[in-house]
Amino acid sequence: MKLASLKAGRDGRLVVVSRDLTRCVSAASVAATMQDALDNWALARPALQAIADELENGGGDAFDQSTCASPLPRAYQWADGSAYVNHVELVRKARGAELPESFWTDPLMYQGGSDSFIAPRDDIPLADEAWGIDFEAEVTVVTDDVPMGVSATDAVGHIQLLMLVNDVSLRGLIPGELAKGFGFFQSKPSSAFSPVAVTPDELGSSWRNAKLHLPLLSFLNNEPFGKPEAGVDMTFDFGQLVAHAAKTRPLGAGAIIGSGTVSNLLDGGPGKPINEGGVGYSCIAEIRTIETINSGKASTPFMKFGDRIRIEMNDKNGASIFGTIDQVVTKYEA
Repeated sequence: MKLASLKAGRDGRLVVVSRDLTRCVSAASVAATMQDALDNWALARPALQAIADELENGGGDAFDQSTCASPLPRAYQWADGSAYVNHVELVRKARGAELPESFWTDPLMYQGGSDSFIAPRDDIPLADEAWGIDFEAEVTVVTDDVPMGVSATDAVGHIQLLMLVNDVSLRGLIPGELAKGFGFFQSKPSSAFSPVAVTPDELGSSWRNAKLHLPLLSFLNNEPFGKPEAGVDMTFDFGQLVAHAAKTRPLGAGAIIGSGTVSNLLDGGPGKPINEGGVGYSCIAEIRTIETINSGKASTPFMKFGDRIRIEMNDKNGASIFGTIDQVVTKYEA
């Protein structure tokens, strides 16, 4: 089953979307918004599935991804992990910092701002290029109500939807914030999620062991930038990430948990750009890190006003699963 939120008010208007992303139908008879559906998921899911099954037989309205908000236009919880520890290790190595051994056994996670997500086809408005504008292509899951102290195994059963995200990062602001010892805030502006959220069963065998085993595609200014396999080199699966987030608190329905930047090693070492035979990267910071390690300085620039980032994931037949995040960085004018 595939779901989306068309732009309407603060929380969007829930629709069920056909598998081929060409048609949709209102879900108002079941739930007005995505959050409404998740709040009553045990009852809403079978009713929404019935609508989805009927939609596959034909009918519905044309589905236009440009009319979509993020599936949850705002959420009660957005916590982003860093499940690809090789990415963390590279970034720390570039600045001469050792990777603590605990990073391989205890996930990193920060609590992001969730009150103003950007629509997947809307611009990314930012005031200053000097902030070091970067994209981060990731996979996320959405949960129902998760009890505090849930095990990693049981946490998987609370994962109800998957999405993609562009977790926008301002690399120039991160060092100063982390130096304060209190984590990200200004360096993490509003994120944008894929037009469509899908239930795990929709992914077939590509969803196994609480990981999504498909390449995550990124295109910077229409040039291929990354195609790493999301199920490879993922140190912590989504069950572990959800359990980590719920260790000391319950998670409310609609909680979004991110994988962190998807990153693959190459022959046990740093990856390579696509044009050099590698699978590329899911953020600019990683290639800059490798450039710094190899030559002493970074040469790939961060994003400028007018730059475009496109993020998507295709199934094994080449069909888009989640729709496309397609955004341009623009100068914010108050």
